Amino acid sequence: MYLADGWRDFEVLDTGDGQKLERWGQVILSRPDPQVIWPKGTPRAWQEAQAHYTRSEKGGGAWEFYDKLPERWVIQYKDLKFYVHPTGFKHTGLFPEQAANWDAMRALIQKRPKGTVKVLNLFAYTGGATLACAAAGAHVTHVDAAKGMVSWAKENRELSGLPETSFRFIVEDALAFVKREARRGNTYDGILMDPPSYGRGPTGEVWKLENELYGLVSACTEVLSENPLFFFINSYTTGLQPAVLSNILRKTVAAKKGGRVDAQEVCLPVASGGVLPCGATGRWTSDK
Repeated sequence: MYLADGWRDFEVLDTGDGQKLERWGQVILSRPDPQVIWPKGTPRAWQEAQAHYTRSEKGGGAWEFYDKLPERWVIQYKDLKFYVHPTGFKHTGLFPEQAANWDAMRALIQKRPKGTVKVLNLFAYTGGATLACAAAGAHVTHVDAAKGMVSWAKENRELSGLPETSFRFIVEDALAFVKREARRGNTYDGILMDPPSYGRGPTGEVWKLENELYGLVSACTEVLSENPLFFFINSYTTGLQPAVLSNILRKTVAAKKGGRVDAQEVCLPVASGGVLPCGATGRWTSDK
């Protein structure tokens, strides 16, 4: 597994009964997790929760706040800083388990001279991976269809003190952008994507990951440079096992570029014991 165990400002305190108890800086939140099908390990710890998200049987859900929380607050991972706050759909604006991938990409980027690596981040959300790659010396093109998420990423960029010249922020559909870059002849040394399991586009078109992922990855191979470093795919869809991501990367990126493919579960350590599964990542890396 890929284990994100480098955090100080974030911690999974306990899990159980379909919930996870997390510390985000000094704030304790209880959020649902459908894979947590075991009982709570330390029931008393849950009394410290300052907010709890409950799913609705009709879809969606709502937060219940036991304490007054800041409108937003800052957490730090190594040299990176992020704004977080409870959002309308249980999230906080950051996926902490992805720190395992941030570290891996930073190590790869740092193998090459600073400023020579171009990275494309698709479905880039609030910019966790974007900031990590830029901090390692890459120039990052950050693409997300949600204008609000791109604005949030820009704020995180400024909060972390990273130069504007290391970034290009784009509000656009991922596949449309990739196809346009291919027509323009633009290429990237590293590509990562964090696509949703399900969604609807601005004109009502339906996105289902299992139907769209192979075509998107295949299109992305057209914008890989002659000597690329990496291609990472994240998936939160329960039905897509790591081997699915491995097979897709082998049939697309590895078929054209050689290199190595690995895919594992992504997990967070739990203070009360064990690990919390948080989806899967497939990684293609160059032999060069």
